[in-house]
Amino acid sequence: MTEALRNARRVVVKVGSSLVTDEGRGLDATAIGHWCRQLATLAGQGREVVMVSSGAIAEGMKRLGWTVRPHEVHELQAAAAVGQMGLAQMYETQLRAHGLRSAQVLLTHADLADRERYLNARSTLVTLLGLKVVPVINENDTVVNDEIKFGDNDTLGALVANLVEADALVILTDQRGLYATDPRKEPGARFIDEAQAGAPELELMAGGAGSAIGRGGMLTKVLAAKRAARSGASTVIASGREPDVLLRLAAGEAIGTALIAATPKLAARKQWMADHLQLRGAVRVDDGAVAKLRDEGKSLLPIGMVEVQGEFARGDVIAVRSLAGVEIARGLANYASSEARLIARKPSSEFERLLGFTGEPEMIHRDNMILA
Repeated sequence: MTEALRNARRVVVKVGSSLVTDEGRGLDATAIGHWCRQLATLAGQGREVVMVSSGAIAEGMKRLGWTVRPHEVHELQAAAAVGQMGLAQMYETQLRAHGLRSAQVLLTHADLADRERYLNARSTLVTLLGLKVVPVINENDTVVNDEIKFGDNDTLGALVANLVEADALVILTDQRGLYATDPRKEPGARFIDEAQAGAPELELMAGGAGSAIGRGGMLTKVLAAKRAARSGASTVIASGREPDVLLRLAAGEAIGTALIAATPKLAARKQWMADHLQLRGAVRVDDGAVAKLRDEGKSLLPIGMVEVQGEFARGDVIAVRSLAGVEIARGLANYASSEARLIARKPSSEFERLLGFTGEPEMIHRDNMILA
């Protein structure tokens, strides 16, 4: 894991409420400043970083003078609305002090369950990273209810890792990492340095929530690592109070618990596409496009498409077929079938005139394609 994190180009970092708010006493500017300084160093190394931060509700409680976390949804939403202002301002101030620009992104489960909104969120985040902006992500607690809430930001961190195809997820907590038994009850509990993400015994080891401020316990972190591993991202659970923890992890130092993804990142994504037994549609392409895909590893451009088959939405897995109807590849469509028919055989310079907007130049990007 140390090597996996050392070589990670895109990293999602999640910090919990107890760390961000100094155990509920309000936003901890010093702690947030330390993480932002480390993020700046990582960015200077050419890495792309995404911050998933709890703390809005806890900060809102402080500003409203509440000492006990409310149970009513509307009160939680009100606290989140108040606290989100301070949380965003704090990250903006601290990141700007280190020469970084930031962006606030609020998500709900519905955003990631809906294909179109999922792709829109992904496009926004990838664009921000390309612009050297640090996205600071939180659950949109001002609108969530029991049906759509993530329930904890550990899950949100894993979903974001999958969304942006991160190489690694770092979950910073107020604990050293994962123990075989509860160290609060058994002082000699065995510490888990490394394990395979998703191993059934990890869920048995993980205990319940240990903080009155946050909602996530060690179990949610173990489950988050399991979820992140599905897209090939390994996870580190470590103490956010370790000095320069992010920099030391990036340098290859073994800190906390490393939960290793069994499948490499690229293989996991390709396998996911290969496992689609039922495809929504296909595009037939000319011989020139076949050669570009097979021999040169290029993306599929609409100008090479001669026919669009079936009805599919943006983000669906579709087949790429030769003129003879042989499947040569499959991948994620950047355009719906109705849009694809309009831009088939057309250069990207005409997309805006034909569609009314400018989207991706490719029908299927090579990173989202697997050859047959």
